[in-house]
Amino acid sequence: MQGSGIEVLFLGSNFARLLEGLWVTMRISILAVVMSVPLGILFGLFMTLQNPIAKAVSRVYLEFIRIMPQLVLLFIAYFGVTRAFGWNWDAEFSAVLVFTLWGTAEMGDLVRGALKSIPQHQYDSAQALGMSRMQTFGYIIIPQTLRRLLPPTINLTTRMIKTTSLVVLIGITEVLKVGKQIIDVNRFRYPTASLWVYGAVFILYFLACWPVSVLAKYLEKRWR
Repeated sequence: MQGSGIEVLFLGSNFARLLEGLWVTMRISILAVVMSVPLGILFGLFMTLQNPIAKAVSRVYLEFIRIMPQLVLLFIAYFGVTRAFGWNWDAEFSAVLVFTLWGTAEMGDLVRGALKSIPQHQYDSAQALGMSRMQTFGYIIIPQTLRRLLPPTINLTTRMIKTTSLVVLIGITEVLKVGKQIIDVNRFRYPTASLWVYGAVFILYFLACWPVSVLAKYLEKRWR
């Protein structure tokens, strides 16, 4: 006898397994964000150097990461590099590495844009007031940069959370993979299970990203 599809969510430990899969997704995202934000800040400062070599290196890295799809980078890291060099990288490490490289590039460009958006006359005014370079950055440049940088950084975080759904294609059992397993096991008894399971996955992603998105909008209004 066929049951209604929503029942499949509450069979055995199905819902708990979805939550465990969501934690895998969040763990990869959190690790990637925690590492890419400080690295991205350093990369952004590196991009502002008035040096032709620094500009060339940063441009090549940024364009390579932006042009190359994240899925291709995941395949290169997990299937290509590990086999070519005999490195014993597991799938989760490869995913964190790829998303950290991507996040560093995106964060670096945000930092560069925020620093470049500060008008030159503010540097000149600080110098005219007798402020040192350290004081200029500490009291004038950095506070304004943080205000301009924090909302897009939070938006980048939500993008990284959503994009981690690609890791299912290198064998990581995250929330999307768990959902597919539940659907496959119950496909005869619950033929409409895919609607409810993927609907639950949608809600879990929404609950993970929505608070971050609300925070970004709040900061944009507060600091406008």
